[in-house]
Amino acid sequence: MKITLRKHSTKNLAMTVSVNSIITNIILSIFKFIAGIFAHSGAMISDAIHSASDVMSTVIVIIGVKISGKAADREHQYGHERYECVAAIILAIILAATGAAIGYEAILKIIEGKYQDLVIPGKLALIAAVVSIIVKEIMYWYTRSAAKKLNSTALMADAWHHRSDALSSIGSLIGVAGSRMGFPILDKVASLGICFFIVKAALSIFADAIRKMIDESCDKELEEEMRSRITKQEGVIAIDILKTRKFGDKIYVDVEIVVDGNLSLFESHRIAEKVHDEVEHQFNTVKHCMVHVNPDNNIKIE
Repeated sequence: MKITLRKHSTKNLAMTVSVNSIITNIILSIFKFIAGIFAHSGAMISDAIHSASDVMSTVIVIIGVKISGKAADREHQYGHERYECVAAIILAIILAATGAAIGYEAILKIIEGKYQDLVIPGKLALIAAVVSIIVKEIMYWYTRSAAKKLNSTALMADAWHHRSDALSSIGSLIGVAGSRMGFPILDKVASLGICFFIVKAALSIFADAIRKMIDESCDKELEEEMRSRITKQEGVIAIDILKTRKFGDKIYVDVEIVVDGNLSLFESHRIAEKVHDEVEHQFNTVKHCMVHVNPDNNIKIE
C-alpha cells in the first residue's frame, strides 16, 4: 500500500530543504570568496559568485512551492499547482544563462590565449574547490531525494542547480591545478565541458515543466495500474474511458465505468464513490478523480 504524504508535511519538507540550501550556499559562498582573495584565484572568486546566485534560485523555489500549495480560490478554482512549474521554468532559464556565460567566457579566453600575466593561485584555492565539490554534491543528492519524494519540479531544478555548482567547482579545481602545473588553458577547456552539462540539465528541466503545463497524460504503466485497481472494485463491470492529465505536479483523472443498469441511483453512486476513493487514496499524486457511471448495454433495464 502506498503512503500518502499529508499536505502540511509535504510543504514543511520542501521548506526545510530550501532553507538548508540557502544557509549552505551563504556559508560556502563566503568561504570560497575569502579563499579566492587570499589564494589570488579569479576562478574561485567567480565560483563564489556562482554559489551566491544559488541563494536567489532557492528563494524562487520557496516562492513557487508556497504559492503552489495554496488552496483553491475564486480566481483559481483548480488550485495553484502550476505555479511550481513556473518557478522551475525561471530556474531553468537561470541555469541555462549560467552555463552559457561560463561557456562564452571560456571561448573568449581560449581565443585570446593570454595566460602569461596570470597569477599562480595558492593551495587554499585547491582546498576550497574540493570542499565545494563535496558539499554541493551532497546538497544535490539531498535536494534530489526530497524532489523525488514530493514529485516537485521546482525542487528538482534546484537540485540540478547544486549539481551545476559542483561541476563549476570541478572546473575551478582543474583550472587551479592546471595553472599551478603550468597549463592555465585547462581551466577554460574544463569550463566548456561544464557549460554543456549545465545547459543540458536546464533544457531537461524546462521541457519537464512545459509538459506538466500542457495537460500531458500520465505514463502508460500508471494508467494500467489505475485500470487494474478500478476494475477490481465491486460492482464495476468494465471501463469505457480513462483519461489522465498532469496539472503541475498533480494529476487529474476522468473515468467512465460500466455498472449493472438495473441498480438504483443510490447503489450506482456508492460504486462510483468507491472508485473515486480508491484512486485518490492509492495514488498520492492524484489531486481529483471524476467518476461517471454508464449502464451496461448488455443488460436489459427493467
